Amino acid sequence: MTWRARLQPATVGLPAVSSRIPGLRREEVAMLAGVSVDYLVRLEQGRARHPSIQVARSIARALQLSSGERDQLFRAADLPIPLPTEMPTHIPPSVQRLLLRAPEIAIGVYTVDWTLLSVNPSWQALLGRPPKDHNLIEAHFDGTAPEVLMSPGYIERFERALVTDMRNAALRYPDDAGVQRRLGRLRCSARFEEIWSEGSSVEQQSEPKTFNHPAVGPITVDCDVYTAVGTDLRVITYTAEPGSEDASKYDLVRTLGVVDPAGV
Repeated sequence: MTWRARLQPATVGLPAVSSRIPGLRREEVAMLAGVSVDYLVRLEQGRARHPSIQVARSIARALQLSSGERDQLFRAADLPIPLPTEMPTHIPPSVQRLLLRAPEIAIGVYTVDWTLLSVNPSWQALLGRPPKDHNLIEAHFDGTAPEVLMSPGYIERFERALVTDMRNAALRYPDDAGVQRRLGRLRCSARFEEIWSEGSSVEQQSEPKTFNHPAVGPITVDCDVYTAVGTDLRVITYTAEPGSEDASKYDLVRTLGVVDPAGV
């Protein structure tokens, strides 16, 4: 209740609703966390004592908890607190505010092994709704990633950078079972294994990308990669050059929202 009371609807991107109860209502937290209101009530009242780790993480994210508060939530739910040896997945409040308060920028937040944690509406308008547990590296090598118009040289460099990032993630978090399982799946890809075996090291670069959007066709945006200090998370942004044709397309894309390719 205390954590709900300190947040206002505008803080989490929701319209204000007149209410005598301070902060967020249970219905709003449940919607943000992707759980039922009844289940959230039972959790708050102590009648549901064993939520899954995924549910606990979703609630912590919805309530914009700090790492210490998240750990407190996990202890109360009798869940194992993430160890320093596990890949961080908790999005701090400052990054959550960035997702909410920069509507003109397409923003996605990834783990160090390129598993997508959260996106804002502009991201979904540009790239579509991401599937559950989307991982950029796996999606690229199995051909399910959003269509990007890339030159052979770009593809070569991009793939080597992805493999380098996965190697670094596996070395940094050797005790994280999820990271090691993902690496095992990736090494079943002939192309991934070929680059992996070479042992090359290529860094990600901030550079333009051209997506083939179902409503406006090719649209070129600048892709920038940032690291959230102290979190080991990657924050990816897509922006269009002001005054350009691509900026006009991008404005239209954001106005249209998510477009079903089959309906275009």
